[in-house]
Amino acid sequence: MTVEQTIFALSSGAGPAAIGVIRVSGADARQALIALAGILPEPRRVSLRTLRDANGAVLDKALVLWLPGPNTPTGEDCAEFHCHGGRAVLRSVEQALGALAGLRPAEPGEFTRRAFANGRIDLAQAEGLADLLSAETELQRAAALAYVEGSVSARFEHWREVVLQVSAKVEAVLDFGDEDDVGGEEQGLSSTARTVLSELEGELREWLARPYAEKLGQGFRIVLAGPPNSGKSTLFNALVQAEAAITSPIAGTTRDVIERSVGMSGIPMTFVDTAGIRPIGSDAVEAIGIERAQAQFAQADLVLWLGPEGEGPAGAWEIAAREDAADFVAKRGSLFTVSAQTGARMEELRAALLETARAAMPKPGEAALNARQREHVGEVARALAAAAELADPLLLAEELRRARLALDRLIGRATTEDMLDALFGRFCIGK
Repeated sequence: MTVEQTIFALSSGAGPAAIGVIRVSGADARQALIALAGILPEPRRVSLRTLRDANGAVLDKALVLWLPGPNTPTGEDCAEFHCHGGRAVLRSVEQALGALAGLRPAEPGEFTRRAFANGRIDLAQAEGLADLLSAETELQRAAALAYVEGSVSARFEHWREVVLQVSAKVEAVLDFGDEDDVGGEEQGLSSTARTVLSELEGELREWLARPYAEKLGQGFRIVLAGPPNSGKSTLFNALVQAEAAITSPIAGTTRDVIERSVGMSGIPMTFVDTAGIRPIGSDAVEAIGIERAQAQFAQADLVLWLGPEGEGPAGAWEIAAREDAADFVAKRGSLFTVSAQTGARMEELRAALLETARAAMPKPGEAALNARQREHVGEVARALAAAAELADPLLLAEELRRARLALDRLIGRATTEDMLDALFGRFCIGK
């Protein structure tokens, strides 16, 4: 993308709506505002103006806003048109903007990418904003907000500052070790510096031990498994509170994996109904379903086993379902005996699932590391652990340099275009 060009896009969502906000960012934002509104309003004051195209035709009567850079969301000159939210109105204003020299429609995430490039936000805040826009539960919203508000970035910066300070001492020994005012490090780190790095490594290990951020998006994954006619689909429908799976007394009705994601008390959860597990016969379609069901066990955070006691995968919860059925067989070691038909003890099962899922998720408002961040934080922790075993200042400096580079990549001071393309590609057009 060409950063020098001025971009525009609808940033308030597709119409029809009461209001539609079209945002413009770049060096020609000022001229674009004058071209449509006739005059340049006072900076940062909302003004009511009649918008016209290049031929003088009236497009809309709208509120306009002029935001000169660099103190703007993108760090560039910005303009906003708060129009009536009809599709035809918004389309006409976008067409008028597109006809102006130097303007083009924005690509997905381009406004946020410019904010990052211009230092208005850092990489962690950009990742948090992407998560915030896709948040569907309260837990996801709270975790993303910790990044957007900058508290996580401040912690990352603190880690970097600690490593920089210790590195400076080691580098001073290497460069000026023979001078009187630089000493005490000739045999490696001082006890104070080692303590500082040890405490930092401990903090990094604590962050790495937290539940992963991906769990917030994927949800706590619960797989229902057992032989045919064990009540899996009926229990599945009761848990997701929808007729998502077909239920029938005919064995083998469920032949494929059925997933449904729900939010329970703000906790994202994914329930998975599977084909009945039994010896594979001549039915090739059923055999594929059984293989897929068994593959789900490895992906599950928890398996609810509705089959014969002790025959489920390791760690599964023994569930005795269909308590209301005439052929019901109790389990001695059943964790829960329930009836999805009558609702007997279903609330107790839901409460236990919710408590288990909550324990596996990041705590409300607690920041969780995504895969990219875990990779870099892990690299820093390994470099600090290696440094703690070294006495040679030259080797120490190299390990601390490795830690600094990993922190730079974590914060976004050293990034690849491919990574940035993937991140900002998650955003919608206009953000």
